[in-house]
Amino acid sequence: MFVLSKLMSAITQPLFWLAVWWGLALLLLVRWRRRAVAMLWAGLLVLGLLGFEAAPNTLLRVLENQYPVPSAAVVQRHVGVIVLGGATQNHASYTAHGQVPLGEAAERLTVPLVLLREHPQLSLVFSGGEGRLLAMGVSEAELARAFYAEQGVDTRENARQVAALLGERCRQPWLLVTSAWHMPRSMAEFESVGCQVTAFPVDFRTGTTTPWTEYALARSLLLWQAALHEWLGRGVYALTR
Repeated sequence: MFVLSKLMSAITQPLFWLAVWWGLALLLLVRWRRRAVAMLWAGLLVLGLLGFEAAPNTLLRVLENQYPVPSAAVVQRHVGVIVLGGATQNHASYTAHGQVPLGEAAERLTVPLVLLREHPQLSLVFSGGEGRLLAMGVSEAELARAFYAEQGVDTRENARQVAALLGERCRQPWLLVTSAWHMPRSMAEFESVGCQVTAFPVDFRTGTTTPWTEYALARSLLLWQAALHEWLGRGVYALTR
């Protein structure tokens, strides 16, 4: 499943499929020039349309709006916080410079700090492993431990088996912190292993609406990748669970 998840990161990139499309068109130039030229122009048109953020934001908004942020009163009734990885990047820079590199999903690490300060009775568990097909020597769990140590917080860490780590404690009420668009798949996975979790979504990528005047090709392609990866992931998990 881990290898499949990493492969999905490639096949859910729109530019990957556009490259395949253009490659086929170039092959067709040898014998079917008119058809190949049409494919090249069609690919260019699709690339231009992919820059409108409204379309991928619609797909992400459906995922993000499934779970509301719980109130302080609800948080108070929980025993701890389970934080899912995905907030760090460029792990090699940590080895070189000793600073924890936070990525676009930094709220996965920073929001729990606020929760722990406002609700000191909460325990903290971080779930995150290597995260790459080829190990680079520094796991996400190590980076999280370094980050929280800098903030004066102790963590318990593991990779995927949070349920095994917590044992019967997993049946107590825990808050699950991850990106809002990643939350539906995460909740399904934790509930499937018997953990009692309440969603605490962070790292929202969308607002209530996105006007069609918002156009940014580079950012939109990243939004498309996140949306396609999650929707495809939900389908795969539903078939394999």
